[in-house]
Amino acid sequence: MQYETESPDSRFPSLANHFLIAMPNMLDPNFHGTVIYLCEHNERGALGLVVNRDTEILVSNLFDRIDLKLEIAVEGERKVLYGGPVQSDRGFVLHTPTREWNSTLKIGSDVALTTSKDVLEALADGRGPRDWLITLGYAGWAAGQLEHEIADNAWLTVKASSDILFHTPVERRFEAAFSLLGFDPGRLSSTAGHA
Repeated sequence: MQYETESPDSRFPSLANHFLIAMPNMLDPNFHGTVIYLCEHNERGALGLVVNRDTEILVSNLFDRIDLKLEIAVEGERKVLYGGPVQSDRGFVLHTPTREWNSTLKIGSDVALTTSKDVLEALADGRGPRDWLITLGYAGWAAGQLEHEIADNAWLTVKASSDILFHTPVERRFEAAFSLLGFDPGRLSSTAGHA
């Protein structure tokens, strides 16, 4: 799958491989305080994964549920992340693009998205990518919807960092994503304004 260079509104270039950072005025409980990694953004809309909110499901338990035996140790009993409110029973794996599985979309030079079970099988027996995270569900926007939300100051955007995705603890990703913008999130007003 190829990304379009322009989104539906020509004022906004494609934001695939960017973080969306929720502004303080984001009241929707699904997205308040979140960082979303945008996997796809084109004329049809956008798809992203919340990357800073975990669930109570351990990766090892998820593998048990889908009848895969986890042959490798998962550091710190890693948890599955809440990817978003859409199709919350569907799994998504963000990972370093070491190879392609049955359903892999390369997003940037150092991040890919796979939705097929074969990547989980490879992870279970130690043949998978070195860096990875698993989410359940995703966030989706219809054509033009994300652009409208950005224009209404619901989100800040910044080029994504694979280091934040894969090496920063979940609870520190919000502040880490803000640091890419060069300022402290505590200095933001909860009141939206337009210049």
